[in-house]
Amino acid sequence: MPKRFDLLIFDWDGTLADSTTAIVDALRDASCDLDLPAPSDQASRDIIGLELFVGLKVLFGDIDADLLQAVAERYKHHYNVRSAEIQLFDGVEAALPALADDGFMLAVASGKGRRGLMRAIEQAKFTDLMLITRSSDDCFSKPHPQMLDEIMNELGTTPERTLMIGDTMFDLQMAQNAGVASLAVTYGAQAEHALTPHKPLACFDNFATLHAWLRTNA
Repeated sequence: MPKRFDLLIFDWDGTLADSTTAIVDALRDASCDLDLPAPSDQASRDIIGLELFVGLKVLFGDIDADLLQAVAERYKHHYNVRSAEIQLFDGVEAALPALADDGFMLAVASGKGRRGLMRAIEQAKFTDLMLITRSSDDCFSKPHPQMLDEIMNELGTTPERTLMIGDTMFDLQMAQNAGVASLAVTYGAQAEHALTPHKPLACFDNFATLHAWLRTNA
């Protein structure tokens, strides 16, 4: 069967890497370090995917710029302590090379900073698989389409031949803003009811079924 898509763009946290709990716990610990009210787990999940400072402003509101910077630094500290223990979701390690062998171009569009994203990709041994990456240090925060626009431009593909895969509404909104089809996963940060309004082609509750869909339908 001819391929429907040439380019698969993955979010990282909550889509390929099982990092949601580490992010939520790091946000809680950072707020405690600075005597700020700890956000609920759900509130923290709801800002995953945004650029860090954008997300912190959603969580903590109109706080002083110096305090905001301090929260960001404490968050990075607590996340980095946990980062070596973060695992890929079951099936990801074998699936991505198989998708590349099937002829798909692979890329990442992430709300992580550049340094953290590259460290995570290197830890997963995906450096050679991901043809291009975009992070929150490179582009406007999701759901702005800049990440997807730049990836498509660099790889010479079109929105019609590109598929975005993510676990948050920001991933799916970014895809809509770029005119790109999307798939949603519900095993990451956000539940299906938050994702389906943004019209993904399908939703998946585990990576194995996502991979099977891609092999058959993409």
